[in-house]
Amino acid sequence: MPATTSPATSARPPRLRPPRVLAVSSLTVAVLAAACTGGGQPEATSATTSSSTATTSTSPAASSSTSTPTRSASPTTTTTTTRATPSATHTASCAERLAASLTPSQRVGQLLMVGLQPSGSSRALAQQVARDHLGGVIYLGGWQGSGTVRQVSQRLQAATEAGRAATGGVGLLVAADQEGGQVQQLKGAGFSAIPSARTQATLGTTALTQDVRTWSRELTRAGVNINLAPVSDTVPTTLGAGNAPIGRYRRDFVPGDPQANGRYAAAFVRGTLAAGVAPTVKHFPGLGRVTGNTDVTTSGTTDWTTSATDPYLEPFRDGIRAGAPLVMVSSARYPRIDAENRAMFSKAVVTDLLRGRLGFDGVVITDDVGAAKAVAAVPVGERATRFIAAGGDIVLTANAGQAPTMRAAIQARMKASPAFVRQVDASVERVLALKVRLGLASCGG
Repeated sequence: MPATTSPATSARPPRLRPPRVLAVSSLTVAVLAAACTGGGQPEATSATTSSSTATTSTSPAASSSTSTPTRSASPTTTTTTTRATPSATHTASCAERLAASLTPSQRVGQLLMVGLQPSGSSRALAQQVARDHLGGVIYLGGWQGSGTVRQVSQRLQAATEAGRAATGGVGLLVAADQEGGQVQQLKGAGFSAIPSARTQATLGTTALTQDVRTWSRELTRAGVNINLAPVSDTVPTTLGAGNAPIGRYRRDFVPGDPQANGRYAAAFVRGTLAAGVAPTVKHFPGLGRVTGNTDVTTSGTTDWTTSATDPYLEPFRDGIRAGAPLVMVSSARYPRIDAENRAMFSKAVVTDLLRGRLGFDGVVITDDVGAAKAVAAVPVGERATRFIAAGGDIVLTANAGQAPTMRAAIQARMKASPAFVRQVDASVERVLALKVRLGLASCGG
């Protein structure tokens, strides 16, 4: 998401088979790291987040509060076993079989990710995961301590294992915004103080990949399997801090340089994947040229410059080529691409540009549609149906209370439109294919 709070190759990254909360094995890490170097295919914070500020560190942080591994440190070996890496065809066919085994309500639930604040009840949310068949949760609002986060992650994952009445035994996507600088939702013991993207870009791409791997291992230990990072937006030097969502918070790697941003976004993607976490490039097709923050205003959220052939799209292409399995779509407007719709509701942006011109066939996720002012005028149910109709997959809402309304709206639209049913089916299969690769679902064998 904004600060309050984000040509492809034919190969997909291999699946991971770690325990749902435990750290991944060295074999798993090595397999995925190898895939990163060869390419592959495979922000969501609410407005509250903008008010919280993290201290920016100018040096790589330790993987825990008590130790500081060097950049050359090898992945820690565990007793976790890893199955043979499946082919892209195997993963896709497994996802199809899993989708066919789920009830219609369970399939729809896979397309919803809801927010959890530290002040919220994880027990109540676990009950909602089972009741509404939810496919994902995101930590928002600033959490303290890896042990606390791990305990909550375990509780939420356990809700998916209660039987077929819940989520069909398919595990949860558990996400966080761990960009660094002022956008870091998980802090305290067990989490490094991650520097801002501007500082990360001073490390060089090789060192950044190694540091990101360390930071990402901290996520796996806390039961987090999705990082809604890196930011691939480019802010023109003439706009700078006048860009409220990105430039003001130093969330771009190198101002005014899409080629450099692409290199560092790809380095971040590779480091994340190497630790067994799925990265998300954001906020497609870019928030660098707007002045307003879509989380808190509709004013200044139209980008009059970006087009379907714009060089500012290259950092997203680079992140996809590096293996990013998710792309977050912004809620800004891009009249040179689609004069009628905000990006997340635009077939021209999601299907024609991202999936077509850039060749991305992974999971597309919204920026927050729960608390963001940019979409406040859109009825809650339509925020979900319009995104899926545009070609998107996971609807992210900071407000978990909106999930039943969204689920009902999706189901109603499915009853009225066979074409929409096909879009939902395709989205569910993409989400399940990601979960297979993350070890959250399996076809056995």
